[in-house]
Amino acid sequence: MLGALIEKQRTTPDAYPLSLNALRLATNQTTGRDPVVAFDDAMIRDAIARLVRRGWARLASGPGSRATKYRHLLDDSLTLNGAELSVLALLMLRGAQTPGELRQRTERLHHFATLEQLDALLDALAARELIVRFDRRPGQKEARWHLGAVFGAPNLAPDTEAPQVVNAHEEDLAGAPRSAGSADLELRIAALERDLGALRELVVRLRGERD
Repeated sequence: MLGALIEKQRTTPDAYPLSLNALRLATNQTTGRDPVVAFDDAMIRDAIARLVRRGWARLASGPGSRATKYRHLLDDSLTLNGAELSVLALLMLRGAQTPGELRQRTERLHHFATLEQLDALLDALAARELIVRFDRRPGQKEARWHLGAVFGAPNLAPDTEAPQVVNAHEEDLAGAPRSAGSADLELRIAALERDLGALRELVVRLRGERD
């Protein structure tokens, strides 16, 4: 979800921010996605709501707009430039990749003149714990890079035995919807946390009055 917003901002700026329908089409497109998904409007809204709560997206509808539109705030929230956004978006959309794959696939989003330039950017993102490096697999010439824990990716190499699990975790924090039961549970937890905070404030105030 978040990756789709970043991708469309950089490839089709005239059509950005995205309406709900445009975001659904971008998220569900069959090219440049791994895995390919099929989310409905309710799931898209749930995902956007979670991104908004995290400060990574917001509504962007103008006064005369006929449709609700959405934009990401990841660049402002995490202080990222266009090149960094492009790499993160590609990892969100296609999972773990080698530097060679990233350089080739980011061409539409950002042009890296040399592989060394990309390597330096990957090291910088890794230093901020936004991405992690995994050793190369047998038969491969390059190590792979994947999203870091801040995006909900597990601290495990995305091996061939369970690629779908890794992608599912990655997409979850990057804005992909969860089940209706998970969304309902999250709302209940949030309500309990608010009530607990109110009770704590009340206790502190009562203690102050007693003292």
